[in-house]
Amino acid sequence: MIVRIVQMTFHADKTAEFESVFSSACEKIRSFPGCQHLELWHSLNSDNVYFTYSIWENAESLDHYRFSTLFKTTWAKTKVLFSAPPVALSLEKSWPTSS
Repeated sequence: MIVRIVQMTFHADKTAEFESVFSSACEKIRSFPGCQHLELWHSLNSDNVYFTYSIWENAESLDHYRFSTLFKTTWAKTKVLFSAPPVALSLEKSWPTSS
């Protein structure tokens, strides 16, 4: 299992546009093979900072999505709204391990 967290900082006047892009794509992403979960989080400290939190079956599933047409078209609409570079983290559980 892979957890993917992406922090995105938008121009303040572009947050509603981002929310619209996310709303249009989220069910397609959730139903993408290997995606087990997807949420959008909003920073309590900055009105223009959002995080996606997703869970993927494995690294291959995440990579398959990242190279898909769905990702490319959604990302093209999203990245033009950024006011700072995104920060992406891919994580795997370290502890507790299953026995």
